[in-house]
Amino acid sequence: MSIVITIILTVQMLAALAMIGLILVQHGKGADMGAAFGSSGSGSLFGASGSANFLSRTTAVLATVFFVCTLALAYFGNLRPSSSGSVLEGASVVAPVAPAVDAPPAAPASGAAQIPAK
Repeated sequence: MSIVITIILTVQMLAALAMIGLILVQHGKGADMGAAFGSSGSGSLFGASGSANFLSRTTAVLATVFFVCTLALAYFGNLRPSSSGSVLEGASVVAPVAPAVDAPPAAPASGAAQIPAK
């Protein structure tokens, strides 16, 4: 089970890093507007229409992979073995620490001292 979780986590991190890179490479919506007014920075490696389709589709596929990996990790994280009832059952019991200085007992509140004990 641990190997499966490690593989899913690795795929999720690689998809996240690739998605960050692809999003940073893509042009914003206002990039073509600047090119229309004389800016010369509108050239791209894949061409004007090919880059948007290729990069957008690749980003969508990576986002889907990331989402599926996240759901799988959430599913495996909620699986609990049926034999153990609580996380605290396996924890070691630690004795409480005694105070370093003997403090005088606190005086009861004025109203509490008047209540008779049964």
